[in-house]
Amino acid sequence: MQVLYLLREIVSFVEASLSYTCQDLSYQSILRDTNGFSPQNLVGSGSFGSVYKGILEANGAVVAVKVFNLLNHRASRSFLVECEALKNIRHRNLVKVLTAISGIDYKGNDFKALVYEFMENGSLEDWLHPVVGMNKPETMRNLNFFQRLNVAIDVAHALEYLHHRCETPIIHCDLKPSNVLLDGEMVGHISDFGLAKILPGEWPNYSTNESSSLGVRGTIGYAPLEYGMGSELSTNGDVYSYGILLLEMLTGKRPTNERFKEGLSLRNFVKAALPDRVVEIIDPILLQESVRGGTAADITLNENNLGNDIHLQCLNSIFEIGLTCSTESPSERMDMSNVITKLCSIRDKLLHPTRLRCGV
Repeated sequence: MQVLYLLREIVSFVEASLSYTCQDLSYQSILRDTNGFSPQNLVGSGSFGSVYKGILEANGAVVAVKVFNLLNHRASRSFLVECEALKNIRHRNLVKVLTAISGIDYKGNDFKALVYEFMENGSLEDWLHPVVGMNKPETMRNLNFFQRLNVAIDVAHALEYLHHRCETPIIHCDLKPSNVLLDGEMVGHISDFGLAKILPGEWPNYSTNESSSLGVRGTIGYAPLEYGMGSELSTNGDVYSYGILLLEMLTGKRPTNERFKEGLSLRNFVKAALPDRVVEIIDPILLQESVRGGTAADITLNENNLGNDIHLQCLNSIFEIGLTCSTESPSERMDMSNVITKLCSIRDKLLHPTRLRCGV
């Protein structure tokens, strides 16, 4: 009964805080707006549910509907956690929840869903690792270097907000490419707060040993090593995941790549190549892409200009940030505020190399 009361309170709070027309959505309207949860509308799935694209009949708005799989006994708890985490947070780099729905379906079974802004460019996972055969070579989608750097900065801003600028700090606990979504302008947004942990106070790198019915949090390859050994949840755990994400964005290799075994990891793979063999580890796609930074400059990454001190220094610096964030010792990881400062400085160097050389 206490859980049901909490659910009603959370759903009411989320809906009351919105001026959006989807406050009145129900199971029936969501069923209609997603074409009966048609496979053609399915845009993603995970342990606790599936996400469908929907078009609201009331105003034609495109939304993403996360329908929780309540056959998984942990899904209801995940729904509660995500509602609680999202009800008070607002940031341009976090996916916005529009409303929460809790009711019953046509068979009398419990139904729970969250409705979000639709991110039309999908997930970072889709761009870094496109499914073979899904795209023709001439239409293959790839992120260029500057786009990747911008998304990395977007994600850093979101984590810094969660860790330091919320009324109560929030640990995301499951940062990975599939949980970073891109809007129409290729701006990155962190999504999926089903494993999040809300902390009781505003202390940097605060940790908690509170047990969770959701079990071990995170995804293999991205979860910090200390979580696997039973250590407390902390904001430093998110920093580790961010470091791995950053290394993956530049190398194009997942931390679970089959080559990373018998003691070799993505982190060791990168560390062994710095500072002189960057060209050997960078995603080959980036060596062929033209990187455009707005109207300021064109930057082309290839083996020739990697000999340029500025390009080489910047690439090494980004890799070093990823390595520092993903170091084994939580206390030695970089704070997200410092990550933002360093990455923005690197971006400025790439955009304005002449200005920097002239001391302007």
